Amino acid sequence: MTADRYGTDVLASDPHRSGAYAHRPTTTERPAEPGLVVEEVATGWVGAVVGVEKSGGVHLVVLEDRRGATRSFPLGAGFWVDGKPVRLTAPARQRPASGPRTAGGRALTASGSIAAPQRRARVARASRIWVEGRHDAELVERVWGDDLRVEGVVVELLDGVDNLEAALRDFGPGPTRRAGVLVDHLVPGSKEQRIAERVRRGPQGAHVLVLGHPYVDVWQAVRPERVGLRAWPDVPRGQDIKVGTLRALGWPHADQGDVARGWKRILGRVRDYKDLSPALLGRMEELIDFVTAP
Repeated sequence: MTADRYGTDVLASDPHRSGAYAHRPTTTERPAEPGLVVEEVATGWVGAVVGVEKSGGVHLVVLEDRRGATRSFPLGAGFWVDGKPVRLTAPARQRPASGPRTAGGRALTASGSIAAPQRRARVARASRIWVEGRHDAELVERVWGDDLRVEGVVVELLDGVDNLEAALRDFGPGPTRRAGVLVDHLVPGSKEQRIAERVRRGPQGAHVLVLGHPYVDVWQAVRPERVGLRAWPDVPRGQDIKVGTLRALGWPHADQGDVARGWKRILGRVRDYKDLSPALLGRMEELIDFVTAP
């Protein structure tokens, strides 16, 4: 019999599983679940997963180190977990079976109110709540959206407190058409306070309530711990508050697109009213009560 010079089966053994390769660890897939501690191989950054997000068409995993600093890396290979290589994948989307509840089991909204039975939103009231800008409106929707729909209260944008007096002249407040206004940086001696005082003393002042928080921007009404900070950065006067905040966080801040993505990251960390400052919570509750009073 002639010997088979090629052997019996050239595919019977894997050269990468034998010899020097026999003990090389195999990369496995691992969902990037919150709390999972991983090491990014290229930089040596070690941190716990705090979220997965999409930016510029790329999925990123956000890691927070033991000092509270965060960095984002492309999702995929290049990570180690417990000394073994892994390919991080997006975690499965899961909706909780139920939201927050009272000790007695009653469902709560994100604002901490008792949730009403599921029903269609109420027809909008004539009364309105106004906020200065889009970020304010998105934060209000995040926490109070369910409550406002039940009450039939519409939130509108002022695009800056400088437009308040002209907006009120067009709106025409009255006993059944109230205006509640949420203002940034409403502190003694500020431009915002002077405008609020003129409105209060005006002919329709009894039907308008202007309240505000002390922060220069509504971003700072989010508890800083939600983004890994002990306190929001003290951005020097004359410097854009949003750009300075993103720079302090180590997040991209080159243009308006970076600002928009940065805000989405911050907003995404807000789960309910407990993630906001009491300075904002109390004022919003007062405004809702004012515009929904009989």
